[in-house]
Amino acid sequence: MAEETERTARAGPARVRIAPWTAAGLPLLRQANTPAMTRYLGGPETEEQLVRRHRRYLAVEGPGRMYRILLLPGREAVGTAGFWAAEWGGEAVYEAGWSVLSAFQGRGIAVAAVRQVLAAAAAEGLRSTVHAYPSVANAASNAVCRRAGFRLAGECEVAYPPGHPLRANDWYIPLRETETGADTH
Repeated sequence: MAEETERTARAGPARVRIAPWTAAGLPLLRQANTPAMTRYLGGPETEEQLVRRHRRYLAVEGPGRMYRILLLPGREAVGTAGFWAAEWGGEAVYEAGWSVLSAFQGRGIAVAAVRQVLAAAAAEGLRSTVHAYPSVANAASNAVCRRAGFRLAGECEVAYPPGHPLRANDWYIPLRETETGADTH
């Protein structure tokens, strides 16, 4: 099971902590549900879709966990990050995803949060690899993958939202590197 404690890391001048998803997360999902924030994810969701996603995050069914990204010292919620069970190439893996509100982008917050998510996934110990699939057009998320220590396997096609093909980059990171503290910069 994922660690329930909050994790803290430095994000350039900002300090970031990931905290397990709570009822306080629904307003954060609404804040991030803008055309600019969702342009690589199929566009904004309906209120019903947001509420369903929020309930899934709260349910914590199976391997993985979603987190709110908190900016310290005030603990302002500035984004989301998490990991969940997936299958890729016939292998049981984790998939990771994240989102940082537009006003807080470009500060290293996503990289710091993703590194904390990778540590949580390694601590859970049920999968050996984490993948991320940002759109090939999403330069910022591809840069987060690179800076967080992921390796580029190449381009692929995924369905996101379900039923909609998306040309993505397949980034992966073996969790044993996260567990041993190997340099992932």
